[in-house]
Amino acid sequence: MKRWGFVGLLALMACGPESSTRPLSRGQTCPGVVAGEVTTRQGLDSPLPSRVQGDGRQSVLIRFRRGGQTQASRVTATGAELTRATGAKVSAVYRNIPAVAARVNALERFMLEHSPLVESIEEDQRWSSQGLPPALTQPVGASTLGASPSDEYSEGLRLVQGPAVWDANGDGVLDPGAPTGEGVKVCVIDSGLDVEHPEFQGAVVASHDFLEGDDDPTDKSEKGEWGQGHGTHVAGIIGARLGQGGVTGPRLNAGGMVGVAPGASLLIARVLDPQGSTQMSVVFSALEWCESQGARVLSLSLGGGSPTRNSVEAFKAALDHGMLVVAAAGNQGGPVLYPASDPSVLAVGAVDANERRANFSSMGNALGLMAPGVDVLSTFPRGLGTFAEMSVNDLVPMSRSLLYSPTGDALGRLVDCGLGDSLDACQDATCDGFVAYVHPGAVPVDQAMSNVMMQGARAVIFGNEDAPAGGAADILSLPRRGHWAPAVSVNQATGTVLRQRLGTFARLSLVPVDYTYVSGTSMAAPFVSGVAALLWSAHPTLTPLQVREAMEASARDLGTPGRDPAFGHGLVHAHDALQRLQ
Repeated sequence: MKRWGFVGLLALMACGPESSTRPLSRGQTCPGVVAGEVTTRQGLDSPLPSRVQGDGRQSVLIRFRRGGQTQASRVTATGAELTRATGAKVSAVYRNIPAVAARVNALERFMLEHSPLVESIEEDQRWSSQGLPPALTQPVGASTLGASPSDEYSEGLRLVQGPAVWDANGDGVLDPGAPTGEGVKVCVIDSGLDVEHPEFQGAVVASHDFLEGDDDPTDKSEKGEWGQGHGTHVAGIIGARLGQGGVTGPRLNAGGMVGVAPGASLLIARVLDPQGSTQMSVVFSALEWCESQGARVLSLSLGGGSPTRNSVEAFKAALDHGMLVVAAAGNQGGPVLYPASDPSVLAVGAVDANERRANFSSMGNALGLMAPGVDVLSTFPRGLGTFAEMSVNDLVPMSRSLLYSPTGDALGRLVDCGLGDSLDACQDATCDGFVAYVHPGAVPVDQAMSNVMMQGARAVIFGNEDAPAGGAADILSLPRRGHWAPAVSVNQATGTVLRQRLGTFARLSLVPVDYTYVSGTSMAAPFVSGVAALLWSAHPTLTPLQVREAMEASARDLGTPGRDPAFGHGLVHAHDALQRLQ
């Protein structure tokens, strides 16, 4: 597996001794430095999904007229024959809606539009993941190596009362007979999974890759490069196993973390490509596959587009067939995205560890529940997460590595680089190397990184004085490809300390781990999916609507009393929901 660690080492020192200690002239850069995003995309792009091929055809959904009580599957079979007869390339035939997905050229579409069997032809919408890179929030506490298994319980897990359901005495052991999600299948419709991650051993019972048409759900390109790791993070929130930790580094318990429903069976449906995108037709195929595998809960941390007759019927069929679909509300801060806004889907927004609504979390009357979605710790493809340690003279301030930051060590004077918005932003920059302190927001993170690296920075610290200490701030991430220095973020309190120590020496050490912190409503939705699995584990005969009603009626009310557009019914509480059912 290719890693980016080499770019985080001393390879970023590129100046000769004769000029290395001289301050740079205004706008001057250090010779030989390579910084920034790689221009070629080779190795990071997977093949286009089967429904998105470069053959000049348009991806569409073709819906057929349905007379009387004729079953959708019968209508679809006839329609598929008609579609193929025109020369169109059929990529999916559905059971629950009278439609097929196909790629058509202009002539084929014209022929189909004029067929009496065809009701409508619509564009195959693009949907995308709803996860955000790590926020500048309160960093991890002190090392917990050697601590008890209960230290696998993250802030978010405790917030939704997971341990109160299956570890009432807090001894780090699952209580005999307690509902853990055992016997319940949760289908994760996402970007796939690192199936070899220790946290998922024994958890995955079936999988399918809808992009490559096989049963290997690994989130990788043909060349073996990992995608975003989004699905691995989501799946860990739901069903990571207790006491099966991967590589944790110095700041996490050796057991890693545990999911809300550590006994649930996971079904993995890969629909998102390495860039986090998919098409509506692919999600429809995944819905029907999840049903065929006996799923009770479908977790969708993706969205986009708008409702159509096909989509409304597809999600209604899932509900009618005994499945609860849980979806991320969206990260745009505006109205709830589709499909979370669908009447048959439960929309979930995000709160932070202090039960405050995340500023990115979408709102509206369609919002059902809230769950942790800021700085959420969960599983990540092995070795692709990074945890940071920083020291400045005698202090060891807390920091959080940026997502996709290279690993490695860096030592140098702490230099104020302002906004990082130009090639003369760093005061007293020299080519012998330094640690840059940057205020984010003026330019994109990758541009600020390139600017300060060209001035000799070996590592970069992003601080945000506008963010409250311990609270969420801007969302930062590096591109997955390119030449970057190790980079971390700090909150307001740490930033204040660092600004008082400019000119002193700082050391950064970033180590590869199997976990990371990510923010977004993508992280909130699987918390609710896990709680739903716990309820079904305790009461297998419940209907999806009964499970939903129990979670909504027992939620911790936030904001305006009663249901409101900012918080829906409130924060999901697993133990309280079970108490209500009992």
